[in-house]
Amino acid sequence: MKSAQEALELLKEGNRRFVNHLRSAEVMMSQLKRGELVKGQSPFAIVLGCSDSRVPAELVFDQGLGDLFVIRVAGNIVAPSQVGSVEFAAERFSSRLVVVMGHTFCGAIDAALEAIEDPHAPSSPNQRSIVDRVRPAIEGLVHTELARDRARLIHAAVRANVRASVNHLRHGSSILERMVLEQGLRVVGAEYSLESGEVDFFEI
Repeated sequence: MKSAQEALELLKEGNRRFVNHLRSAEVMMSQLKRGELVKGQSPFAIVLGCSDSRVPAELVFDQGLGDLFVIRVAGNIVAPSQVGSVEFAAERFSSRLVVVMGHTFCGAIDAALEAIEDPHAPSSPNQRSIVDRVRPAIEGLVHTELARDRARLIHAAVRANVRASVNHLRHGSSILERMVLEQGLRVVGAEYSLESGEVDFFEI
């Protein structure tokens, strides 16, 4: 079992390879482990990320089959099913690092800001359920000077949303809270830059 710090260093190293257009030989050969993985898995980290097609965690961190337990949902929100998924992986596989990863130019953040500005958006109740998870974390930002600069507003909103999700995982589950206190589980936030490919870890 890797510690949270060891897992974090592996993700940082993998992201450096990704940014520099490199891939580790071990990752490229990981498909050969497919047969071994039938018997079980031991992912060293859990990543709760956005469903955006441009942000696949395995590629961004240059990891292979069986390395990451990835949960993807628009806006990297934390709802009961996501909390349960993190609990499952942390308990079942002893993964000691959880990363909540947002990203630049996030459509879910845009949708949440539009909903704050226009009470009739979005029209779909299913999409609204996502927006309603994001909204509390970012609504206050709309009433600051950031509202004059859309790019800065979205950047701040992405990070505020990540922080809210990190906080929810740290304190919204008695199982995870106990594991943080007693078993070395760590929940950190991160932002992936579509422009550079770099992942900036914060709330660590």
